Amino acid sequence: MAARSELGVYLSARRAQVTPADVNLPATGHRRVPGLRREEVALLAGVSADYYVRLEQGRERTPSAQVLDALAAALRLGDDGRLHLFRLAGVGPRTTAAAVPGRVEPSLLALMDAWPHNPAIVYNRAYDVLASNATADALFHGWTHSRNLMHIVFTDPAARAFYRDWHEVARNSVAGFRLGHGAAPDDPRVRQVLAELLGASPEFAELWSRHDARGKALERKRFAHRDVGPLTLTMQTFDVRSAPGQELVVYHAEPASPSADALALLGSLTAGPLAASPPRPGL
Repeated sequence: MAARSELGVYLSARRAQVTPADVNLPATGHRRVPGLRREEVALLAGVSADYYVRLEQGRERTPSAQVLDALAAALRLGDDGRLHLFRLAGVGPRTTAAAVPGRVEPSLLALMDAWPHNPAIVYNRAYDVLASNATADALFHGWTHSRNLMHIVFTDPAARAFYRDWHEVARNSVAGFRLGHGAAPDDPRVRQVLAELLGASPEFAELWSRHDARGKALERKRFAHRDVGPLTLTMQTFDVRSAPGQELVVYHAEPASPSADALALLGSLTAGPLAASPPRPGL
């Protein structure tokens, strides 16, 4: 799909997620969709309705940064959604189609290995886990289903029990995957994983059609681990500056909490070298 068509699809999908009440507009007349009408978005953004229609249809090819800012505000986009909008319009930077490096820096591997009570992973734009410490291996059951986090969420039959808030995890995962796809839509591994998930998971396909674009931030995840029981962990996500496209995720539990005890037990169940290898094509 061409970049301009992607922009139109994104605008249409996002206005469908904003109700008149969200932006203090009256909900009058029959509505084919629950979201905003095109003319309402145009009004909020301060552009003509005809101009906005041309944007959605791909007939207008040069929206200015000022117009994009106004549309981002009208559609209630967060920082990541705004960045995605600018990228689709050709205003924000996109990376080249080169694959994300599969090698994780030895110094980062050593740092991760020094955290016996903190699961830590490094993954790429396609959500392939490139490296994991021993505690993360134990948390994710030795990666027996896959070393791709998207495949774990959407194709592992045990995922809905493992992630106690599966629907929230699924939404956030797809939004993050969409943001990475927007940064490098020609990345061959991202395209491969996208095709696999669209073919394998109706839930993924439905969430993908929403066009949510949002990166990972500080958040809590609730797990139900078959060996140590329930855990509630806070996760921090960091860009790996030495390898653009890689991200480091570190989990930790509230001190002196039952989750901290469970995490300590989990760390004692396994010991071994860090797994650090390029993702296999079959993941």
